[in-house]
Amino acid sequence: MYNGVGYNPVLIREGWQVAILNYLSGHGMNEIDKLEVHNKTDEVFILLKGTAILIAGKPGAEPLAYELVKMEQGQIYNVPKGCWHNIAMDEEAGLIIVENDNTHKNDVSYLPLHEAQQRELAHRIKELITQ
Repeated sequence: MYNGVGYNPVLIREGWQVAILNYLSGHGMNEIDKLEVHNKTDEVFILLKGTAILIAGKPGAEPLAYELVKMEQGQIYNVPKGCWHNIAMDEEAGLIIVENDNTHKNDVSYLPLHEAQQRELAHRIKELITQ
């Protein structure tokens, strides 16, 4: 098991990989400042420990529409290709990610969130984790 900070591929095979994502600055519950999208592949997340919120964003409207899911340990979450997303995590959180190899190098685009979008998202995350 990888216990370091951030993202670390732990198994790479022909065309796919398994990685561990542990808490990383920028992924805190109040720190999400962008969404990302992969246009060639789905991405699978499994929460191992801690608290994490899966964020799916729908660009194109103001305010930006979000779907938030408080992740459950051991549950498999599939983010389909073309879906803008991110993960908000507490400092104890750790996830497994299954994806095409080199996804984060060759198949990623980012959508920066402006300050009002960041505040709204942080507010919605706080509401969800305190339920």
